[in-house]
Amino acid sequence: MIYLLTNTQYAAVTFIGILFAFVASIVAIAKLSRFLPRDMGRAFAHDGSLSAGKPRGAGLIFVLAFVVAALIFSQLNVELALYLALIVIEMFTGFFDDAADKPWGELLKGILDFLVAVIVALVYLRFNGSEMLMPFTGRTVTVPPLLFGILTVVLVWVSINVTNCADGVDGLSGTLTLISIITFFILDHIVGVAGEWPYCILLFGACLLGYLWYNATPSRLLMGDAGSRAMGIFIALAALKSGCPLLYIPAAIVIIIDGGLGLVKLTLKRVLKKILHKEEVHVMDGITTPVHDHMRKKSGWSNEQVVFRFSIIQIVISMAVVYLATGWTL
Repeated sequence: MIYLLTNTQYAAVTFIGILFAFVASIVAIAKLSRFLPRDMGRAFAHDGSLSAGKPRGAGLIFVLAFVVAALIFSQLNVELALYLALIVIEMFTGFFDDAADKPWGELLKGILDFLVAVIVALVYLRFNGSEMLMPFTGRTVTVPPLLFGILTVVLVWVSINVTNCADGVDGLSGTLTLISIITFFILDHIVGVAGEWPYCILLFGACLLGYLWYNATPSRLLMGDAGSRAMGIFIALAALKSGCPLLYIPAAIVIIIDGGLGLVKLTLKRVLKKILHKEEVHVMDGITTPVHDHMRKKSGWSNEQVVFRFSIIQIVISMAVVYLATGWTL
């Protein structure tokens, strides 16, 4: 909270904070990545063997760099402090999974994500209420708190897990996350969101860019679940704090489709197995999930093409979202 200790204009302090976040992320990763666990290579993943031996769990470093930058340069309040704590919790659940000799089970991770999502819903309702802007109309509606809380839990849980599933190509999930959160930063300014959250988006983006410096193809290290799960909750928080959480869908649509189809496919298979009492059922067999693997295996796209083309799609959709939001203020 350096702005309390200096007479410097706050705008200058925040400018320095963004530079600090980027440099701190780069330097910390360079110095500390050798202490991270090593990736074992995933036999089921496309070109998974290429990741073997690389430091894994770098999300621990750039997320903590973000938290330090936020504590130093933002105007901290209780709500923001709670969000930072929840991001760190989600980051640590991912890191401990990254570092474990045997990966954590889906049930345990799902329960932990659910508990974090419930806390996010309670914190958000406590400090913001249950009003939200409606897309296309710009009208503010008040949703019953219980319903709003349930929808918030769904949003946070889904965002964490689809972002986690979309991680698998050098630079992909980080770049898509960056595009999504900057979309919300622009939306915040269009609709006049007050407080420190828009600035925290820039701090998180700067730290994420510090990670992407090393993660460009061919990557030197991997974010692991520590990074992807923290990014997932951050995108959900950005959507909530924009005042129009429904815009999460278009603002993160590529991540949703890329990581979400795999979750849908797996869920349908498990449900149909129980209903039909069969050992094997065929659902969406023509689609390899995550979708980025489908494009590499079935369409012959290179890693670079996946990152560029997926990013281009999200940028175009985000531009349309921003244009839609400008109509609310006219």
